[in-house]
Amino acid sequence: MLITLLAVALLAFYVAWNLGANDVANAMGTSVGSKAVTLKQAIVIAGVLEFTGAVLFGHEVTETLATKIANPALFAATPQIFVIGMVTVLISCGVWLQIATSRSLPVSSSHAVVGAIAGFSWVALGVGAIDWPSIGLISIGWVLTPLISGAIAALFYSLIKHWILDQPNQLVQLQEWIPWLSTALLGVFGVIVLPSLTEPLTNFVIELGFTIPAYDIPLLMGAVAAVGLTIISWRQLEDLGKTEKSTQSPIPSPQSPIPNPVERLFARFQLLSACFVAFAHGSNDVGNAIAPLAAIVYINRTGNVPTDGITIPIWILILGGAGIVGGLAVWGKKVIATIGENIIALQPSSGFCAELATATTILIASRLGLPVSTSHALVGGVVGIGLVQNIKSIKFQTLKGIAAAWLITIPVSALLSATIFSIARILFL
Repeated sequence: MLITLLAVALLAFYVAWNLGANDVANAMGTSVGSKAVTLKQAIVIAGVLEFTGAVLFGHEVTETLATKIANPALFAATPQIFVIGMVTVLISCGVWLQIATSRSLPVSSSHAVVGAIAGFSWVALGVGAIDWPSIGLISIGWVLTPLISGAIAALFYSLIKHWILDQPNQLVQLQEWIPWLSTALLGVFGVIVLPSLTEPLTNFVIELGFTIPAYDIPLLMGAVAAVGLTIISWRQLEDLGKTEKSTQSPIPSPQSPIPNPVERLFARFQLLSACFVAFAHGSNDVGNAIAPLAAIVYINRTGNVPTDGITIPIWILILGGAGIVGGLAVWGKKVIATIGENIIALQPSSGFCAELATATTILIASRLGLPVSTSHALVGGVVGIGLVQNIKSIKFQTLKGIAAAWLITIPVSALLSATIFSIARILFL
């Protein structure tokens, strides 16, 4: 069993590696494409935040996936079947993510997991074991997610373009808009990240005897952060304005690839939003790689299939975080280039709008209970920006490849999983 656990741990690391190479483009692709950060800076920033998010907050999503990834009650009498199924999920997801990444195509690791579960469940227990309503919701998400994100991004960018970028005095206009931009940034991303970050502080205050609503501390910290960001941005804008006046014809350089002071400030907003995305992604999507491993470790320890909340060993979270960082560092530039450069040409202002639209879409979908893909939302947001700028600027050939990869993710991962499971069952049972 020790050899089996080591093999499964390597498979989980393999999936996390490919997840890092593919999915982390959602966090940093637009920032690299707009030159808000260099590729090396993006890899370092995303690596630190992805790892931190995975290790500190990855346990909740992993617990859910480990106990809900397939109906555990159906496997209660045959835990060995469940173990083989989890192994096939890892192999199928890892292989499909690697294929997609090699083709520079952003796909959804969550959808790959769903497809793999459907494939092995069908072979193991019949067609009735598949959660068809979930498959239907995901199919709806394929259509709605990019459309909603595209519409929101187009709205955000239209407002910024009209009120700031197209105005004769951009610096003055931006100065007036900084409080609203700060509030939007900290409001949308704060709802995603701050509740997890402030949970220990909230619990400590409650233990002291103070009865407070769960979201009071996140709201307070978000408000303070928005005011602080506004003040800092005003000072930075003032410095940028002085620099512009002393420079007759600013030109790009390796030290300052964005000569426009307005776009340089948007680059800082975009970098902050990218950091939020990376942290949230690490805490959420790491479960796609390590939940099967966590379930198998639980079965090895107890002899039973997990049916409710389980404790995730810290070494599993570290394994997943390290895999994500490794894949990002070695292979992440391929999909980052697709997101950031091969759909439309991005500036920091447009990249910021795409990321803000992506986060807003995910929040709306979460409230509606729709399972969505960050990749779908971000691509939709980038296309929405392109429609506002100039439809001819959109590289539709790239979009065709991305859409095709989206459509076949579930069927391909299901077919892979069903095939591998069938072979494994013959060999090991």
